Amino acid sequence: MKRVAVLVSGGGTNLQALLDSERRGENPNGSICLVLASKPGVYALQRAADAGVKSVVVSRKAFATAEEFDEALLYELQTNHIDVVVLAGFLSVLGEKVIAAYRNKILNVHPSLIPSFCGPGYYGLRVHEAALARGVKITGATVHLVNEECDGGPILLQKAVAVQPDDTPETLQKRVMVEAEWQLLPQALAMVCRDEVQ
Repeated sequence: MKRVAVLVSGGGTNLQALLDSERRGENPNGSICLVLASKPGVYALQRAADAGVKSVVVSRKAFATAEEFDEALLYELQTNHIDVVVLAGFLSVLGEKVIAAYRNKILNVHPSLIPSFCGPGYYGLRVHEAALARGVKITGATVHLVNEECDGGPILLQKAVAVQPDDTPETLQKRVMVEAEWQLLPQALAMVCRDEVQ
């Protein structure tokens, strides 16, 4: 049984999708054992509490350097014997030490069809604003492994979502979450927990 940590920075909707999937028995080889938030007071921590999952806050602002932040992250992951890490709206960048310790065991969900609208600066609503500004007719979500390049790791799963003529960044964000992110992320986590990804 793989021990899973979900790293969050906000409301935790992707965390909820993972918890719901686990409750339905869709990831028999993994268990979410830790929710790690990058700031206190986010609703994702309440979701963790409601599900009976241990949570911890490791705030980037509490550390003078990115290296110290990475050390604190790694400490929490290793002392909780975590095997697989999921970035679910985690807005802090992982450093090389964390990535090296969990090579091919860190998943991220990105709200576009990579390589479109990805890389530094593309997160949250900014991705959907860029998609609408470009006038694309199809967008979607991607789950990929995390490496040292922002949004550059190997792609595991993608799903397309249609852009509607009257979409706003907010309506598009919601549709991409419901139709793609909340489906792909649990599937990809189950794949990694089954050792299908090397």
